[in-house]
Amino acid sequence: MSDSDGKKTLGLRGSGSRPGNVKQSFSHGRTKNVVVETKRKRVVVPKPGAAKSGAASAKAGGDPSRRPAGISDAEMDRRLKALQAAKARETEEAERREAEEKARAEERERRRAEAEAKEREQREAEERARAKAEEEERKAREAEEAAQRAAAEAAAASQPKAEAAGRPGAGRTTPAPAAAPRKQERDREQRPARGKGRDDGRRSGKLTLNQALSGEGGRQKSLAAMKRKQERARQKAMGGPVEREKVIRDVQLPETIVVSELANRMAERVADVVKELMKMGMMVTQNQSIDADTAELIIEEFGHKVVRVSDADVEEVIADVEDSDADLLPRPPVITIMGHVDHGKTSLLDAIRDANVTGGEAGGITQHIGAYQVKSKGGDILTFLDTPGHAAFTSMRSRGAQVTDIVVLVVAADDSVMPQTIEAINHAKAAEVPMIVAINKIDKPEADPGKVRAELLQHEVIVEAMSGDVQDVEVSAVSGQGMDELLEAIALQAEILELKANPNRAAQGAVIEAQLDVGRGPVATVLVQKGTLRQGDIFVVGEQYGKVRALINDKGERVQEAGPSVPVEVLGLNGTPEAGDVLNVTETEAQAREIAEYREQVAKDKRAAAGAATTLEQLMQKAKEDQNVAELPILVKADVQGSAEAIVQAMEKIGNDEVRVRVLHSGVGAITETDIGLAEASGAPVFGFNVRANASARNSANQKGVEIRYYSVIYDLVDDVKAAASGLLSAEIREKFIGYAEIKEVFKVSNVGKVAGCLVTEGVARRSAGVRLLRDNVVIHEGTLKTLKRFKDEVAEVISGQECGMAFENYDDIRPADVIEIFEREEFTRTLD
Repeated sequence: MSDSDGKKTLGLRGSGSRPGNVKQSFSHGRTKNVVVETKRKRVVVPKPGAAKSGAASAKAGGDPSRRPAGISDAEMDRRLKALQAAKARETEEAERREAEEKARAEERERRRAEAEAKEREQREAEERARAKAEEEERKAREAEEAAQRAAAEAAAASQPKAEAAGRPGAGRTTPAPAAAPRKQERDREQRPARGKGRDDGRRSGKLTLNQALSGEGGRQKSLAAMKRKQERARQKAMGGPVEREKVIRDVQLPETIVVSELANRMAERVADVVKELMKMGMMVTQNQSIDADTAELIIEEFGHKVVRVSDADVEEVIADVEDSDADLLPRPPVITIMGHVDHGKTSLLDAIRDANVTGGEAGGITQHIGAYQVKSKGGDILTFLDTPGHAAFTSMRSRGAQVTDIVVLVVAADDSVMPQTIEAINHAKAAEVPMIVAINKIDKPEADPGKVRAELLQHEVIVEAMSGDVQDVEVSAVSGQGMDELLEAIALQAEILELKANPNRAAQGAVIEAQLDVGRGPVATVLVQKGTLRQGDIFVVGEQYGKVRALINDKGERVQEAGPSVPVEVLGLNGTPEAGDVLNVTETEAQAREIAEYREQVAKDKRAAAGAATTLEQLMQKAKEDQNVAELPILVKADVQGSAEAIVQAMEKIGNDEVRVRVLHSGVGAITETDIGLAEASGAPVFGFNVRANASARNSANQKGVEIRYYSVIYDLVDDVKAAASGLLSAEIREKFIGYAEIKEVFKVSNVGKVAGCLVTEGVARRSAGVRLLRDNVVIHEGTLKTLKRFKDEVAEVISGQECGMAFENYDDIRPADVIEIFEREEFTRTLD
């Protein structure tokens, strides 16, 4: 009885499978042939009779008695047709998949057969070469052994026969049995061991745990090395090395680039790039930088294309795009209230928005830029900006004029045109925005609006009352007179301007004010000019960037978005921006960070270039000038960025050629311990404007003796700094001539020296006064008197018409007819105007 018992052997061939050989690769070059059987997917093709049976069943299904309720014949036919079409598509898809699978299987078989044939040919060639080498080695070895054997036989034959006869077994020579074992030993020693001597990277024997942990005694090959080895083997199997086609790359080239980075961008070896630079006469290493022109020559030498880029290209992502007219929608106007200090700008705005801002202002003056939105009786929304009127806030008024559409110039009827009024007019003209003159305080008895209109003529502002084109309205912020007329004039001017903006784009705005809040961090008041700023937007503003965490409107309410002409407070910055910076929304945080870092580096380079002398002569001249200039160092901390900027500008204007004020540091936020440390190192006081020092800073200031001064009105701060700087001025010394004396005779007195006998011809001679010796109206000597005598007595002074004796301190060259000029010095304290 056989084992099979007539049954078929087990296997996968009957189930549509197809066997094949696959070479499996392991680490260290080991391979193994594995038998793999690929099982084809079984595809059921419906028989032609199945469609008929389906149609019959469809007809049966179309029987009204077996049809679901509410389905008509036409609907049933459509469903049956859709079902048949789906089945037909399934059949076609199955046939297509089967054909594709068959084609792929044939292609795999063909590639496998080609690879096996190439591998077999390579193996046979290696075997032939190895057999040939072994044959040549065997022949050489046999020739060498034959020569050695012949030499041994000759030596044995030349021995004396007596010695041969004296040995037992003489007359018989048996060299072959001794030579045979030696030959077998040499063959064993010289025969190469199996698997040895071939540099194929294979490992012999089993892989043990010790070998695996110790790395098999050497450095392991990298994955790239294995891939290169496989590529070389593939090229060799295909009939020799094939040169890979060179890839030409577009290399982005900045103004300067490191050699290693240049090689990386070209995908070339660093050694090749350094070699080319040495050929050009440049001895550089891979870590040194080269200029763009040299790098361009290297790139062209390697056959790549140069794409010149600049560091400023990072800002191209926020390039301003012109909006089409179809995308523009009406927006509220931005109105800036400008004018001289204490002319009623904020009070007028309070009357418009029914608020009381002046009640909370220090000294009754506005020292910040305020942004508000007001809804008029007609339903129009107006955006107002309130600017300070003090002389120090010039830049803040300039920013207000740059972002505005209409300027309302407030002039007090009882005070007329003042310096800040003229400055506001100039800002409005420079910004080329229309102007409306609001003559305020018209309810006062001393009000004279005609005088105001006449003085405005001197500055080329011609109001409508004097046949001009500038609207003027007489208003009173206290009584509310003329408020409706002012709003109507603003609405009329806004309608003429036809203000429009595109709200459906990335937001762009201007920073009106910025501050460092203790609880909320850096906060910026932004006036959106284009687009819509939404919560979650990533933006860059000046040298800072951030993500909008919250938007707060002028009423203190949180909003989700802000459209054009809407002022909002933005939270989420990484630092306090400068007032006047432009806010732009970017797509990613990486772009915003890159732009902010570039701007910060540019600003740093600009400050370094401005503070450094360009030549050695300029440096020496600056050092020489600084020796004669006394400096008053100060530190300034303010509540908002605009106030800090205004204070710094006011400090720069204080001083003259002898004294100047140097602001060591200015910033926003509370006075910290770091500020106290800087003030102590520089011997400077700390000025806090609407801010206070924290507890640690106060304790540190008390210990180190640093003076901290607090201010809430900018006038007081500027006046105190002027007074402190005036103390550094040297006192002014003035000379006052009090008399003249003529030398009549010169006497020699022992223990005294030469003494001049003089006659006081004019004024009085005092011993405490200074004297000059004149000879022919030329000053010969200037000094002090050693003695002043009247007869034999030492006197304090001698009046005109009397004779006296005078002797100079450390000077004896006096002659008759010389004239002595007597004067006194007076000191006067100087101040900075």
